[in-house]
Formats: sequence, structure tokens, C-alpha cells
Amino acid sequence: MTSLMATLSFNTTRINNIIKTHIQIPIKLPPPFFTKPPPHHHHHKPLTLRPNSLSESPVSLPIDNQQQQDDEDDDDPTAELSYLDPETDPETVTEWELDFCSRPILDIRGKKIWELVACDSSLSLQYTKYFPNNVINSVTLKDAIVNICDELDVPIPDKIRFFRSQMQTIITRACKELGIKPIPSKRCLSLLLWLEERYETVYKRHPGFQKGSKPLLALDNPFPMDLPDTLYGEKWAFVQLPFSDVKKELETLEKSFAFGATLDLDLLGIEIDDNTLIPGLAVASSRARPLAAWMNGLEVCSVEADLARANLVLSVGISTRYVYASYKKSPVTTSEAEAWEAAKKNSGGLHFLAIQDSLDSDDCVGFWLLLDLPPSPV
Repeated sequence: MTSLMATLSFNTTRINNIIKTHIQIPIKLPPPFFTKPPPHHHHHKPLTLRPNSLSESPVSLPIDNQQQQDDEDDDDPTAELSYLDPETDPETVTEWELDFCSRPILDIRGKKIWELVACDSSLSLQYTKYFPNNVINSVTLKDAIVNICDELDVPIPDKIRFFRSQMQTIITRACKELGIKPIPSKRCLSLLLWLEERYETVYKRHPGFQKGSKPLLALDNPFPMDLPDTLYGEKWAFVQLPFSDVKKELETLEKSFAFGATLDLDLLGIEIDDNTLIPGLAVASSRARPLAAWMNGLEVCSVEADLARANLVLSVGISTRYVYASYKKSPVTTSEAEAWEAAKKNSGGLHFLAIQDSLDSDDCVGFWLLLDLPPSPV
């Protein structure tokens, strides 16, 4: 690994294609997802959604009218969605990403509407349902999860990830009553991208949309805490790896079930030349394997350089932030940290964390591919 920085291209074509094929509405994601226009288009198998409106007639319509009804539903911001990719084996959909929160939309009583949004990481499963604000509790959520499974004929999931700490009690209680493992984590990338898309194409077009409305449950960003002793490394360095080597590390991770986590780069639309350099942080420890094992249970989200305080902040779970390392502040170290953060931004937020026996080693004991995402607008 070397310590030079690089600029990355972040291809958004696949993000647009794969979500369009599910949602069938153009996406307008915020600027942080983009660095350059996509060089060419990629083709994905077309998927047809059938949004289910509460007011939809159960009686079959003639073909022409049915198509017209489908087109209207596709463009109806009040319609709800219950969808499973017909090419997906239902038994393989065992991990969900879920959000249960108010939206910037008022009902006829002038109260904020709540919405349940659930998907899997590949967006093969997609489900949305609106709720009035007076039925928000763990029983409602538990029943809704069961209804999703019944409607789409999928098993109760093994795990559900969620990114709002304020909803942790309700989600955890509902999950545990169904034998599901709740995982508080910001590694809900598919869900977050989908919510960005829904904000632009659904919520803002809803007749009850309240422009300028602040999220009822704002995401917190707490002051970083001291790092637990079990997570300490002995040395660290800003590094870079050619993307070809990053892919090799990810392949090794998947084949050997090693410590770490990967991302679905195809779904995220990330297309990078093999020689392009990816910024990362290398951490060395004489107890690298136990360190990687501890890190593996934390849902590592991102690493950021705090230039003002001359330290590195590790974000894990939903809102846990640790002072991961510190450095002596000087023009040189500040410049290195600035260059590292700039490289992350140029890559659309893509970076990695590697745990090694020594900084000179060619092998990693643990490897996490990470991605900074802006907070959801809802």
C-alpha cells in the first residue's frame, strides 16, 4: 500500500438503471453521489412493479384499462408498493433493511403520516405502507412484518437492519417477538438510496407534502467517545490500493469468510478502472486477529478525519462514534488528512479500513469496504 491520494470516477448509471427498473420513475439523487457523468449505459433485466393502492378495485379490468390503471399507479404518489422480483428465490431473502418513520406529509387531520419502508440489499424485495400517527407501536410493526411475509410469500427474515436510533425500542421489540435479530446500522445503503429517490419522486409530489418540513426524528451525530481498549491498534497510516487489489481483498473475504464487510458495487453503480487508487486506512496490531474479530461485530460504517481536533473518527452501528486515532497537528499532517478526505469525496465517499499484522504486510486480517452517504432527507 502507498500513501498517495487519487481521484475516482463514480458511475451512477447502474444506480439509475437498477432502481428505475424497480420504481419506473427517474431518479434525482443529490450531488454527493456524483463526480462525473456515466461513460456509457448498462442493461439490466426489466422489472415490472404493481403498486397496490388501498383504493384499488379487486375486480379484474379489461387489458387496455388495466394498462392505463398501471400507468396511473406508477405515477401516483399515494400508492403503496408490495413487490418481489419473480426471478428471486423467496427463501434467499433472509436479511431486510427497514425504516419506520414519519414523512413530510400531512393527512386529512393535519397530522404527519408515517410510513414503513422495507427492502433487501439487492432491492429484490420492496414494500411500502402508510400509517396514521396514532397507531405507531411495536404491535403495528410486528403485524406489518408478518403481512409482508404473507403477501410476498417470503420467510420471516433472520435479520433486520435499521438506521434510526430513535426507533430502536419499537423495532427491537417487534423483531424479538418474531425471533428476528435487530441490527442497528447505517450500512443500510440500498434503503438510504431508495429513500433519497422516494423523497424526490414520491413525497414531494404527494398532495399532503409540507415543503421545508424538518424530519420528526432527526439523525443524531454525537460527540465521539474514547475508544474501548479492545479496539486499539498500535500503528496506522493513510494508504491507497489499486481497485484491482481492493476487489481481490473482497474476493478473499467472501471465499474465506474472513473478518470484514463488502458492498454491492454493482447495485451502487460504482464502476472504477482497475488501476484507480482507492483511499483507505491501514491499522497494524500484534493482536490483529482478535482486533478484527471485535471490529467484525460493530457494523463499521465509515472513517473520517476531524481536521480541527487532529484525530480520526470511527463510526459504527447507528450513532456510535469513537476517536479511533490521533495525530500531532502540523501543516504536514493537516495537509495529509485534507488530501485523504478530498480523495474520499472524489470517490463519492468510497474508502476502506484494513487491519494487518504490520503496515508492511501484503495481507489483511480484516477488510471493510466503506461508503459515506449523506443523511436521508426524511
